[in-house]
This record gives sequence, C-alpha cells and structure tokens, in this order.
Amino acid sequence: MLKYSLPALVIGFVLDLLIGDPRWLYHPICVIGNLIAVLEKAIRKIFPKNHGGELTGGFLIVVLVCLFSGGVPLLVLYYLYRYLPVAGFVLEVFWCYQLLATRSLKDESMKVYDRLKNGTLDEARYAVSMIVGRDTRELTETGVTKAAVETVAENASDGVIAPMLYMAIGGVPLMFLYKGINTMDSMLGYKNDKYLYFGRVAAKLDDVANYIPARISGWLMVAGTVFTGMDIKNAAKIYKRDRRNHASPNSAQTEAAMAGALDVQLAGNAYYFGKLYEKPTIGDPIRPVEPEDIKRANRLMYAASILGVVAFGLLSAGIRFGLLR
Repeated sequence: MLKYSLPALVIGFVLDLLIGDPRWLYHPICVIGNLIAVLEKAIRKIFPKNHGGELTGGFLIVVLVCLFSGGVPLLVLYYLYRYLPVAGFVLEVFWCYQLLATRSLKDESMKVYDRLKNGTLDEARYAVSMIVGRDTRELTETGVTKAAVETVAENASDGVIAPMLYMAIGGVPLMFLYKGINTMDSMLGYKNDKYLYFGRVAAKLDDVANYIPARISGWLMVAGTVFTGMDIKNAAKIYKRDRRNHASPNSAQTEAAMAGALDVQLAGNAYYFGKLYEKPTIGDPIRPVEPEDIKRANRLMYAASILGVVAFGLLSAGIRFGLLR
C-alpha cells in the first residue's frame, strides 16, 4: 500500500486546499471522538476511582483507541488494495484529504479576523472560542488576535504537518493512528482533577507522537518566511530561544517561529476553565499585535504546509524506492 501514499498525499493536500471540511460531510475524527467518549464512560465504571485505577483505565482506553484508529483503516485498505485497488486508492486519497486541516484552520481563524474587522468584540470572542481551549469572555482585541494567531501556529503542526509526516511514512493507517492519539489528548489530556491521572497516558503519548513533527514544523515555518516576505532572521532567533517556553515540550515550537516571523510577542498568562495559568511569553514585542497578523499567520502556515508536502513527498518517494529495490 505504501507505494500509493505519495500520490494520495499530494492529491489529498490539494483537495484540502480547494474544499476544506464542508459541514455536511461527516468527519472520521467524530467517530474516534465518539468512541473515546463511550469508552471513557464504560471504563470509569469498571476501574476504582483512585489514582491507580484511573491510570490503568487511561492506559486501557489508549490501547483500545489506538487499535481502532490505526487497525480499522489498515484492514479496510488492505482488503481494497488487494481486490479493488482503484477503490483503495480513491479511499486513501479521500481519507488523507479529510485528515488534513489546512483549509479549515484558515477558514475558522479568518472568521475571527472578520469579526474583529467587521463585527463586535463579543462576536470576535465567540469566534475565537470555537478554536481555542482558553476562556475568551474577558479577552481584549489584542488577546483575541493573539489567541487566533497562536492557534494557527500550534495547529499547523498537529493538524497539518504531523499528519503529513505520518502519511508519508506509513500511509493513511499511520495517519489515522496519529489522529487518534491527538484526539485522545484533546479530550483527555487535561491537568485537572478529572483527567490528571485518567488522561496522563494519552497526554504523554501525544507528546511523544508530536515530538519530531513539532520541531520539523518549527523549521518549516522559519523556511516559509522566505516565501512570505517575513522576518526570517528573527524567526530563526526566536525559534531557537523560545521554543521551550511552554509546559508542553511541543506547543511552543511553532508559536516561537510564528512570533519571530511576525515580530510580535505571543503566549503569556491565560485563563482555562476559570483558573489563571501563568505562562511565559514567546517572542519580543517589536511591534504590537494587530488583526492583520491573523492573515499573515495563515500565509506562513500555508507556506510551511506546501514545503511540508514537498519534503514529505521526497521522504515517501525514498521509502517507496527502498521497498521496490
């Protein structure tokens, strides 16, 4: 199947840029999300409500979701490629297109830009609340803009670059496995009373799965400044200096490159579920953040994504050549 991963990646990426995620089209990640919710409810009833029980239950849900998210696509594509290869390729292209979030990330963040320019601050707060996990009710215009820019930067890695990398290495089944891990982290990986132990395995596995992709994404963003007319020197400087300024080992990688490229300061303290979390800043305030930075962030995200397709396409071609030798 891997010999078809390169054309599937390229075509899937182009379809994502052209179409995005129509609301009427059911997304496979919704299936994984529903599975996680059902399993969590069932597992919490089985295991004791203490630290050990929650850690064990969290480990079990990770195993089951990984088996499902990677195993089902693998079996389906194996059968199709063996007996109906054209249908297998079409399905792999379609799934690749669905699992990439380049266009949807741009569209959703630009809704924030539109409300900042043409609507009210409350409308902009609501728009950004759809794409971030922090509390947005008290955000200023600058806070809303920073939240949108940071989301574009962070999701450029786990929504675009990382899935591409895993697609290039192992085709859509590995891409699905990664998205399963990433979805578990987004649903279970919170450091609060409910998920501190139950979601720990999911959060740590997500850190591992994103470790290399996040760093590749950071450097792709630095390289992307060449094609967007942004500050490559500062992007490289801030990336190397501030890429560890986050509790997560991965989240600051792309945020640092983005902040440097835009010559702005991102991150800092934020409220989550009503609780203030003190976070270091990323970048230098060479100039103030402005709504136009959302558009600039998307241009850099697109540039990094295109560079990623080229780089991972070469990687996929190398893997395919090695298998055919």
